[in-house]
Amino acid sequence: MIKKTTLNNGIRVITERIPYASSVSIGIWVANGSRHERRESNGVAHFIEHLLFKGTERRSSLDIAREIDSVGGVLNAFTSREYVCYYAKVLDKFLPKAVDLLTDIFLHSTFDPGEIEKERRVVLQEINMMEDTPDDLIHDLFHQHFWKGHPLGMSILGDAESVTGLSRDAIIAYKDRMYRSDDVIVTAAGNLTHDKLTALLEEYLHSVPSGNGRTESAPPVYERRIELIEKELEQIHVCLGLKGVQQSHPQRYDAFIMNAILGGSMSSRLFQEVREKSGLAYSVYSYIASHADAGSLVVYAGASPENQAELLEIMLREIGRFKKEPVPAEQLEGAREQLKGNLLLSLESSDNRMSRLAKNEIYFGTPLPLSEIMEGFDRVTAESIQTLAVDILDNSALTLVMLGRIGTPSFKADDINV
Repeated sequence: MIKKTTLNNGIRVITERIPYASSVSIGIWVANGSRHERRESNGVAHFIEHLLFKGTERRSSLDIAREIDSVGGVLNAFTSREYVCYYAKVLDKFLPKAVDLLTDIFLHSTFDPGEIEKERRVVLQEINMMEDTPDDLIHDLFHQHFWKGHPLGMSILGDAESVTGLSRDAIIAYKDRMYRSDDVIVTAAGNLTHDKLTALLEEYLHSVPSGNGRTESAPPVYERRIELIEKELEQIHVCLGLKGVQQSHPQRYDAFIMNAILGGSMSSRLFQEVREKSGLAYSVYSYIASHADAGSLVVYAGASPENQAELLEIMLREIGRFKKEPVPAEQLEGAREQLKGNLLLSLESSDNRMSRLAKNEIYFGTPLPLSEIMEGFDRVTAESIQTLAVDILDNSALTLVMLGRIGTPSFKADDINV
């Protein structure tokens, strides 16, 4: 059963009781991320996520690590473009300990100057590591170019210049401005009692200031961009993207099924055509990146430089097929059952249930019943997929980013059309 309570200061608490579980996953979510940063302080949300583990008024960083280890639990965090999450997973009897630990780092981190400088070096190494990992770098570059000129295009990590320039005062000012009750959501799933957890959180989180500090940006404008970036690599890495759907789009289930057919599994069209039949790539896939007000459909592959034209031809052909012909019934039913099965299997994890509660609250303001999601998948038809494809697969909004030893391109930019 899912329950929701709003604390006195406006923080929302949403839980799902799983009585047969022996664990609880709990997360403190802040509904702002890299898209809510200023360009000169890009990377600050991710930097703060690191720094909250570096010591509080009551605990050193070693104390934090020892306490979660001593109960066999997990304590971690992540940053995205639209939210940050600090989470723990523990045996149900240790939930009060997890709440104490999570709220302590969330509220009482000291931002010690020495720890800031040490962690700055760590984040700079994380940026360097991404630069040295082309199959990660290409996605960061793609989003920078696809959302060029818009906050969605800013890197979650920031860059060396922006991270180096972040002062302690700027870091604390950002946290004070953005970590406010209207944007804080606590979700938990597992063997728990909602009222007991709510009472604990009321005690621990009452000092979170009210309001929110976000400045919302206008929805992005889609444009056509072709970016060829030379880098000494064995492979070329290719990201090809077009308009997708925002989180609440009425045809989001059509988009999910279309993506599954295109490149979401080993039986997908791209995997079969690019890898199994042509042997052009080891890694090839597609994904949907959905945000509050916009989205993208992205295809990735890595291949030998001499195969760039053939690879692009297959990518463009397979994407374009959705506009030109209805999806065969067998493929549609296979993708539908694949996604429904994936969702049901994911619900065996308290982590996934906890995350699902938070994302539904952030993007829809309410829990989405499982039955509603299943009905959404069941409503999808070959005709509705084709209608969506005609709408979003727009060549004027196509972005191609290629990274590697490209040399003289063996294709013409004007021919990059679906």
